[in-house]
Amino acid sequence: MVEKVVIFDVELILSEPADVDMEWVGNDDLINELKAAWLIVDENDLPLNPRILGKPGVGKTTLGYAAGKRLGKDVYMFQCTMDTRPEDLLISPVIASDKKIAYVASSLVSAMIKGGVCLLDEGNRMSEKSWASLAPLMDKRRYVESIITGIRIYAHPEFRLCVTMNSDSSTYEIPEYIQSRLQPKIFIDFPNKIDELKILKYNLPFAPEEILEYCVDFLQNAHIHDDYTVREGINILRLYMKSRELKGKDKGMLNKNEFKKAIVHILEEHAINYCSDEYEKFLKRQQEKYVKDDFLIFKKLDE
Repeated sequence: MVEKVVIFDVELILSEPADVDMEWVGNDDLINELKAAWLIVDENDLPLNPRILGKPGVGKTTLGYAAGKRLGKDVYMFQCTMDTRPEDLLISPVIASDKKIAYVASSLVSAMIKGGVCLLDEGNRMSEKSWASLAPLMDKRRYVESIITGIRIYAHPEFRLCVTMNSDSSTYEIPEYIQSRLQPKIFIDFPNKIDELKILKYNLPFAPEEILEYCVDFLQNAHIHDDYTVREGINILRLYMKSRELKGKDKGMLNKNEFKKAIVHILEEHAINYCSDEYEKFLKRQQEKYVKDDFLIFKKLDE
C-alpha cells in the first residue's frame, strides 16, 4: 500500500524502508559507536551524523543497516552515484496514472518524515552541488528545501542519518563544510580471524568448516598486504561450491586446486599466493627479490 503525506498542501508519495537480510557479525564496538553518535542526552541535544569509512567490501553498509535495526527503527537506503542530483536526494516529479504530476519523496526525505534511519551509501561519489542541498539537514536547522515543490521539510526528532564512504580513487573530494557536519568518523578495518570465520559462516551456513577455514587463512594472509576483503572471500566460496555442484562432485570436500581456480576467476592469479599452502613460498620469493634489489642498488652506488 502506497503511503502518502501532505506537507504545506503538497502531497508526497513516500518511499518504503529497506527490508534486507543484513546482520552485523563481529565487533559490536562499532555498533555501539554508531549508537552513541545517534544518542540524545538532553532536550537541547542533537544527534550526530556519522560517516563510516573503509575499503569496499568490509561491511560499511551492513554496519549502518544493522545499527538502525537494532535501535528498532526502519532503515531507508539511498545509493549515491556521480550522477545524483539534488532533486534525486529530495523530491522527484513523476507522471501519475491520471496523467497528472505526482511528487515522490526520496528514501532520505521519507526517513526524515517517518523518523527512521537514512543510510546514504557511498556518499563520496556525490558532487558538491548535491551535498549542498543537505547542509541545513546536518546542522541545527534539521530541514531540507525542495525547489521542485517549493516546500521546506523538517526532520522528525527521531530521524537519524549515516553516510558510508569508500576509500578509492573514483570519488569526489568532500567539501570541508560538509565534512565538519559528518562526524564522528567510524573506521572499519579488516576483521580478525575469529570474526572473519563468523562472517563467512553467517553468509554461507552450508559450507563445511574445512573449506571456510582455508578461505579465512587466505583472507588473513591477504590482509597483511592490505589486499582483499571478506566480500571477495564470500564470492570465492560461492563460486567454488557452485562449480563443485555443477560437476557433480562432493561440494563438502576441499579441493585446493579447484579453490585456487575460483580465486583466479574472482580476483587474479597473483592472489593464489595468499593461500596457506603457497604463502611461505611467496614470502621467500619476496625476500629473495628484496635482497637482490638491494644488492643491485649497492652495486650501482659502488660503480
